[in-house]
Amino acid sequence: MSEDIVKGAPSFRDKIATVDQKGKRIWMFPHKPSGKLYNLRIWVTIVYLLVFFGLPFIKVNGHPIFLVNVLERRFILFGQIFWPQDFFIFAIGMIVFILFIALFTVVFGRVFCGWACPQTVFMEMVFRKIEYWIEGDGPEQKLLAKSPWNTNKITRKAAKWLAFWLMSFIIANTFLCYLEGVDEVGKSFTEPSKNIGGFISLSIFTTVFFFVYLWLREQVCTVICPYGRMQGVLLDSDSVIVAYDYKRGETRGKFHKNEQRTIGDCIDCAQCVKVCPTGIDIRNGTQLECINCTACIDACNKMMDAVGLPTGLIRYASENNISQQKKWRMTWRMKAYSIVMVLLLGVLTWLLVTRTDVGFTLLRTPGQLYQTQPNNQLSNVYNYKLLNKTFKDKVVVLRPDNFTGSIQLIGLDRLVIPKDGYATGTLFVYINYNEIKGRKTPIRIGVFEGDKKIGTIKTSLLGPFSGD
Repeated sequence: MSEDIVKGAPSFRDKIATVDQKGKRIWMFPHKPSGKLYNLRIWVTIVYLLVFFGLPFIKVNGHPIFLVNVLERRFILFGQIFWPQDFFIFAIGMIVFILFIALFTVVFGRVFCGWACPQTVFMEMVFRKIEYWIEGDGPEQKLLAKSPWNTNKITRKAAKWLAFWLMSFIIANTFLCYLEGVDEVGKSFTEPSKNIGGFISLSIFTTVFFFVYLWLREQVCTVICPYGRMQGVLLDSDSVIVAYDYKRGETRGKFHKNEQRTIGDCIDCAQCVKVCPTGIDIRNGTQLECINCTACIDACNKMMDAVGLPTGLIRYASENNISQQKKWRMTWRMKAYSIVMVLLLGVLTWLLVTRTDVGFTLLRTPGQLYQTQPNNQLSNVYNYKLLNKTFKDKVVVLRPDNFTGSIQLIGLDRLVIPKDGYATGTLFVYINYNEIKGRKTPIRIGVFEGDKKIGTIKTSLLGPFSGD
């Protein structure tokens, strides 16, 4: 938006609304929002919280459906276990996720921040509601903050801090369930002496969440999170954002009953500013502090209804929608991101579909050369490691795939890979001498579960030099 058409525009980008000229923090006391979009956000939050708090308790075959155990390097996603060997799948997945957010930002601005970001969901739809319930609406909270420490203030503050701590404790437990599993987190209570580490982790996470939602609050979005600054790179004039229709709203002026409006529709009531959790004036245009929570839309629509003017003065729109009255269209940037997204999703899908249940590692034993064997054969010694990526024991057989010979396990009659674990050991590979093709002969070993071939190991077999 052009800066010369909006009041205060020359200076609003020089500072953030939560810090004064001396660098001191300005505490936000937003009015309680209400309206159609806020009600929709409540329903979205209910589903969000049901998934967040319920997912750790869902198990498949006795195992959590979702687990990200970084310390033990075990990852379970939708019932499928992943190991460090599958890290490249996670890397592709993270790239897809980042591009997905970038594409959504290009098209819809910070919709993720306002509707799905955990910080916003918990701050605005959980902790803020607790605060409204205990301390009252924004103006009441502001008066309470300025009042002396009497019985009323101490009681309300103590009740809020206790409620915040309990909520932080519940969130911390759930968060740890995603990292360790419900059973391990439960041991922090049933066997505290045997799980000191879990108790310490729980205490740390509870303290962190309590600090974030009691004190840090909107500073996470305006100062810490880099996503707001990414908007300057990702947004363009066709991106759909929470926007003020300055063509219709300016010039602003107070509303008078029964007047024939000859100026802009903005009645300068500042309700959009009062409900903003980050303290910005959306009428100044797109700002990095805006989290697209839509509280200003509901507030403005309510006032427009009250004075009999059309709603939508603040709405989801692009700069071109407002300045040029153009309909939304898909730009070349959006198309490019979409194409890349589809390609990466295709690669990720292919990797997941072709992923085997057993991981194979076969390395020649260090310091060992070939061994001459009877019946015109020679052998090599290998160390193997087979990883079972399922929750069932697997009995596998290794067989020659592209050579004549045999494979002999050392110290084992059969090869059993325990569920959710791995098997290691040593084996001999025997090959007929006439199949040796030089110093190193490429060979393939088939891995079979019953009669089904579940994988192939490619390696090389060390033989004599020509003329040895």
